[in-house]
Amino acid sequence: MPDKSDKHGPKVDDEIGHETEGMVRGGHPTHAEEFKETEPYSGDAPWDPTAATGDPREGSPPGMSAGDVEGRSNLARLLSGVHYPARPDDLVAHASGAGADDAAVGALETLPDREYENVADVADELGYGRENRRF
Repeated sequence: MPDKSDKHGPKVDDEIGHETEGMVRGGHPTHAEEFKETEPYSGDAPWDPTAATGDPREGSPPGMSAGDVEGRSNLARLLSGVHYPARPDDLVAHASGAGADDAAVGALETLPDREYENVADVADELGYGRENRRF
């Protein structure tokens, strides 16, 4: 019996073998509580969210480009606090009061004169696109 220990008797060796049988046969940790398991280690480089990816549309919703998402986000920041439904003159007044640049105010001045229900409605009219619903 080469795999048995000299420190214990045969009975204790059999008990230890029985206790560790699950770990030897299972090939995975036998802890019932997940927090007791060791964390897996990866030798890969850490993920950098600012690194450029191969697909420029990655992360943008279907029906919109990455530029559309950025433009709509800037528009939403500019128009935060507007009470909808709003007309174009309300949007222009709010943007001017918020210190928007002339290009943004000029774009809002070109909107057709109608009521807009939300920022997505304004962004759609300005040509940023509208995301397609997936369900």
